[in-house]
Amino acid sequence: MTNASESTVVIGAGHNGLACAAYLARAGHQVTVLEAADSVGGAACTQEFAPGFRVSAGAHLLYLLDEGIRKELNLESHGLAIARQDLETISLDTGGQHVRIRGENAEGVSAADQGAMREYHRLMSRFASLIGGLHGRIPPRLGTTERQDLLSLARLGWDIRRLGRKDMREFLRIAGINVYDVLQEKFESELLKGALSLDGTLGTFLGTRSNNSVFCAMHRMSGGNRYAIPAGGMGAVSDAFAGAATAAGAGIRTGTRVKRIMLDFDRVSGVELENGEHLEAQRIISSADPKTTFMGLLGARNLEAGFAHKVRNIRCKGYAAKLHLALDGLPEFTDLETVMTGERLLIAPSLQYVEHAFNHAKYGEASAEPVMEISIPTLHDHSLAPEGKHVLSAVVQWVPYELKGGWQDQRSAFCDRAIDLLAGYAPGIREQVLHAELLTPVDIEARFGNSGGHWHNGELSLDQSMMMRPVPGAAQYATPVDGLWLCGAGSHPGGGVMGCAGRNAANAVLQGA
Repeated sequence: MTNASESTVVIGAGHNGLACAAYLARAGHQVTVLEAADSVGGAACTQEFAPGFRVSAGAHLLYLLDEGIRKELNLESHGLAIARQDLETISLDTGGQHVRIRGENAEGVSAADQGAMREYHRLMSRFASLIGGLHGRIPPRLGTTERQDLLSLARLGWDIRRLGRKDMREFLRIAGINVYDVLQEKFESELLKGALSLDGTLGTFLGTRSNNSVFCAMHRMSGGNRYAIPAGGMGAVSDAFAGAATAAGAGIRTGTRVKRIMLDFDRVSGVELENGEHLEAQRIISSADPKTTFMGLLGARNLEAGFAHKVRNIRCKGYAAKLHLALDGLPEFTDLETVMTGERLLIAPSLQYVEHAFNHAKYGEASAEPVMEISIPTLHDHSLAPEGKHVLSAVVQWVPYELKGGWQDQRSAFCDRAIDLLAGYAPGIREQVLHAELLTPVDIEARFGNSGGHWHNGELSLDQSMMMRPVPGAAQYATPVDGLWLCGAGSHPGGGVMGCAGRNAANAVLQGA
């Protein structure tokens, strides 16, 4: 038993846990990070899935990393490098009439759609910037008269008012509605509408006609909507966070699974590891998802019944899978220039297609014709595959965690279905496949520890965001259990590799919030 009455234990070495540890260690705290896996990163990791082939196994594109955190932790000095910045988005067409999107510009569409795209990008960028401005703030508590909470709420109202009367009204009109209606009233091109709708539905249990899909699109754009491929894969990003944490004085123990959070009456006293070791700590900060933290590591018996009920009701079942292909050569997409193959490629040919893809998931079925976000990082980072070979990484949507009939007998068939879909846009790709790996939400849960296999540790929606994320009573990173804090994607501001939840939690601890 260690004697560390002033120590802090961070559970989980995902990038948020590492960011939290780095900031606390820089402030002079004694911090130990405990990670069950043999390497840091959580779902932001680089793993070998076939001999010589490595891939970003969970998250595969970098687009939300907070610039302030990047500079404050000097992540470049700890190895962060970008292989390719500012990827274009290409909405693929089986006939080769692809639509290219770069910022406010869209190619392959009518002049009317080009103008509409500029206005849409202007508005959504403004609204997304407002959302992004909230990332670094500790959310206010609801139902209090504390001065700090009232000031925080007033600041939020002022931020919205500063949009100006016209834009403010538009923000309030569309923020909570469905992306289908917004895109349908603005654009003609089905390929353009399909691609833009994916930003509001990817990784969620939302279709294009589902309320909150516009809000999800704003969240996805809140980092500036600049997609990047890090050199060495997403694991290199997490390694840079780990480097910053250790440089600040934090200790990191991998291959160390926490069995339970220990209590001394109503306050945390430390953790028990699976190997039977006990570590004392003044505070525990968990980057695990809220359900794992409260219901698994702490136990519902140690929570007030009403709070436990709220935690049980957090929506966190995953509907996105990852497909990894080791390829014998670079796939050729119909009438797509070779140099464009390394951009962000989408299979989402229309609003109706995306909505139909979602329909199957409502009934516990995998999509018959799924949508995909595709990356071929080896065009920019040759370290991920042998010379002349390539890696394809794709997010495949909608793939339910609770599949009717289970995944054991259906995994291979769905993997084949996904490859067949790719072959409709890149004829000959099936003959290039040396090895295929499909990670369903069940696999994501088992590999990364996310309850329900959900990327973001909980749905991103208005009722599960800001002062209600993960639930009221734990939305400011502190929890009802004295000494227990949260710092993962299940807390504000939600999912995506940004680091804000980790830094915010550290600030809350330092402020004694």
